[in-house]
Amino acid sequence: MEKLIIATRGSKLALWQAEHIKALLEKEHPGIRVELLKIKTTGDKILDVPLAKVGGKGLFVKEIEEALLDGRADLAVHSMKDVPVDLPQGLMLGIIPKREDFTDTLLSVHFSGLAELPQKAKVGTSSLRRKSQLLMLRPDLDIQDLRGNVDTRLRKLTEGRFDAIIMATAGLKRLNLSAPKQQVLGPPRFLPAVAQGALGIEYHKDRKDVAKALAFLDHADSRTCVLAERGFLTGLDGGCQVPIAAHAGLDGDTVTLTGFVADLEAKHIVLRQTSGPANKAFDLGLALADDVLASGGKEILDEVYGRNKA
Repeated sequence: MEKLIIATRGSKLALWQAEHIKALLEKEHPGIRVELLKIKTTGDKILDVPLAKVGGKGLFVKEIEEALLDGRADLAVHSMKDVPVDLPQGLMLGIIPKREDFTDTLLSVHFSGLAELPQKAKVGTSSLRRKSQLLMLRPDLDIQDLRGNVDTRLRKLTEGRFDAIIMATAGLKRLNLSAPKQQVLGPPRFLPAVAQGALGIEYHKDRKDVAKALAFLDHADSRTCVLAERGFLTGLDGGCQVPIAAHAGLDGDTVTLTGFVADLEAKHIVLRQTSGPANKAFDLGLALADDVLASGGKEILDEVYGRNKA
């Protein structure tokens, strides 16, 4: 194999992630040339509507997966939190590299943290998960939609359109970005999106050569935690229209998983935790989802998805 083509979104963060994998591949396999194929996805094209209102899953991966299926690309590098649990037939998420920081970060020009924000401060985020958890902690906040790439979001903050915004810590670290005032928001008070901070490498199941070339990148502990969190998402049949959060931690051979579901106003919240063996991580996530559904999560989901109006 002389050449590998990586399919990627064209955003600055997506390109950093693809270039990162490219550099690791070229270092490990000096004889292989690696090229990037930039693809504009549905999620990249729709910038004036909150993602939760667009609906559907896979808004940032569908067109990239088509490039894998038709042979234009050999592998794809994704942010795992964007990847639906059900993959197209023939494709697999064969590699989970070592996970970056999974937390969120509150960024502001004037205020050093959530507690310092004034009453009714404007906070920008398009994530329903972040919105609901913010409202749990500060019900007075005025939370407004914020879309666009990382540079656009930071620019809107510095222009004074928001008192604070929230972004994934991993993206800030990868692009070496910051704001004058920052506060990391993490467990147990603030849970991340499923698989936040993790990358996933997808390729065709038949490509044993690609699997072999990539094998050195797989990180077992990161894979275990991501599997537990994705098991939880699978059990809830969750998409981006509902506030769902999960965080898995590993201690030896034991996974501890915390899962969260809330309605859009954070009036009804279900938070549960469980532990189990690492080799049953995905099943552990499924079981926690059942617990959350039985504890009021089903009613929350039915309300958010509008199923009870039928």
